[in-house]
Amino acid sequence: MFIEIAVLGMALLRILSGCIEIAAAILMIKFNSVEKALVVNSSLALVGPIILILTTTIGVIGLMGQISLSKILWIFIGVGCILMGVKS
Repeated sequence: MFIEIAVLGMALLRILSGCIEIAAAILMIKFNSVEKALVVNSSLALVGPIILILTTTIGVIGLMGQISLSKILWIFIGVGCILMGVKS
């Protein structure tokens, strides 16, 4: 069975993201402070969008030869809209 490099990269980034989320939860429990838990939680606000952008980029690079440039542009416009919607 052959696993595509792009799919493997995307999956590994999602595993990394999950590990970061679990580590953050453990830190929150360890600190046992609402203030520190909020700091840890707010730092996760950076991780999510970065992982989203990176996984989408890897996926689009994996599809480069299969889809048109205009569709690639629409994908990135969609990701931008998601990030703007989450930000506001």
